[in-house]
Amino acid sequence: MADRTPPLSVGELRGLVDTGDIDTVVLAFTDMQGRLQGKRFAARYFLDEVLHHGTEGCNYLLAVDVEMDTVDGYAMASWDHGYGDFVLTGDADTLRRTPWHPGTAMITADLTWHDGSPVVASPRQILRRQLDRLAERGWSAQAGTELEFMVFRDTYERAWDQGYRGLTPANQYNSDYSVLGTGRIEPLLRRIRNELGAAGLAVESAKGECNLGQHEIVFRYADALTTCDQHALYKTAAKEIAAQEGYALTFMAKYDEREGNSCHIHLSLRDADGHAVLADRQGPHGMSATMRHFLAGQLAALREFTLLYAPNINSYKRFRPGSFAPTAAAWGPDNRTCALRVIGHGKSHRLENRLPGGDVNPYLAVAGMIAAGLHGVDERLDLPEPCTGNAYTGAAPHVPTTLREAAALWEHSTLARAAFGDEVVEHYRTMARVEQDAYDTAVTDWERYRSFERM
Repeated sequence: MADRTPPLSVGELRGLVDTGDIDTVVLAFTDMQGRLQGKRFAARYFLDEVLHHGTEGCNYLLAVDVEMDTVDGYAMASWDHGYGDFVLTGDADTLRRTPWHPGTAMITADLTWHDGSPVVASPRQILRRQLDRLAERGWSAQAGTELEFMVFRDTYERAWDQGYRGLTPANQYNSDYSVLGTGRIEPLLRRIRNELGAAGLAVESAKGECNLGQHEIVFRYADALTTCDQHALYKTAAKEIAAQEGYALTFMAKYDEREGNSCHIHLSLRDADGHAVLADRQGPHGMSATMRHFLAGQLAALREFTLLYAPNINSYKRFRPGSFAPTAAAWGPDNRTCALRVIGHGKSHRLENRLPGGDVNPYLAVAGMIAAGLHGVDERLDLPEPCTGNAYTGAAPHVPTTLREAAALWEHSTLARAAFGDEVVEHYRTMARVEQDAYDTAVTDWERYRSFERM
């Protein structure tokens, strides 16, 4: 694995606690929904006890829906098993200051059972397993995520009270690449960039996007685990900073009928000497033979792994022709109509998965991409011809159009069970079932408007 120098060392933390600059440490893990869950500790207690021994948390945190309601169907946690604890142990490589909360540091946790064995269904552990599979071949993964969000000139509380209707977007026209458009809320964007930079993330840029009030802040690629850790931190930080400034922002995949929030994921591989595994200047489209197999694996697994890229009911409303969200399980060199895009040169030669939306859990998505690629390499799958035209009108297989379809493909996938194991497959199939059941029983405004008087 690549060097993961922590933004803040334990020794530096001790010094900051001694001087009173740090008084609180947040220990958090990323749950199934991609949210940070954990505890805030008095900094001295964290250093004396929690850093070395971890802390306990109820195992229902990996067996609830987005409302934090307990639900049936999970093998690892239930009323029948008493909802016991698992252990949160901080990864010292992730220790950092969080400037948007004065006097506070944060550390990312791994989850284990009391006997020290990993909680295999936890997102970070799922990714770790796939990274270990790469390491067995002498490879490591570099990843970057491009996460879009929409900003509203309303507080989160006001948005809730209004039922998320009648909100005022930060921009009232398409501001894609517009310097004027980003300038309208540059104080907020600047604060997010600078404070996450001070937390140890390498900020690249900010730009406007197509939907009203839609923007994107991009951070420099890193090893895959670091990128996913930072992705989860960034989503929480951006919401917290926005709330402090009187704004609300959302990463939901599809807020309205216009363009949705995407999360394009870029992935490349390096060998033990740091050389690019996927690049070959002499190969077709600059791809090595390994990359052709790796990319073929992405295509072969795309439909069966879509649940990892699009985990919610709302995720599937992005997939519309002409929306810059893909509908075809196709690949193309620098072709934004395809689900998989090949771009870059030399060491930066990489593939981009355009399927995920802003609601994606990055650990699960990157793990899926690695597992799919390794399947292609191990089976030496042939790569079909690229799509060089409009993939929306082509003949490539369609990506799943509903969560129900994606969950069924995932549940019955022999490839998923081989790569992740039955426990992981069943755990996330249950998550999808819970989400689908909740949606199927909900009565929406759309139904009332159409039916109250006229039906």
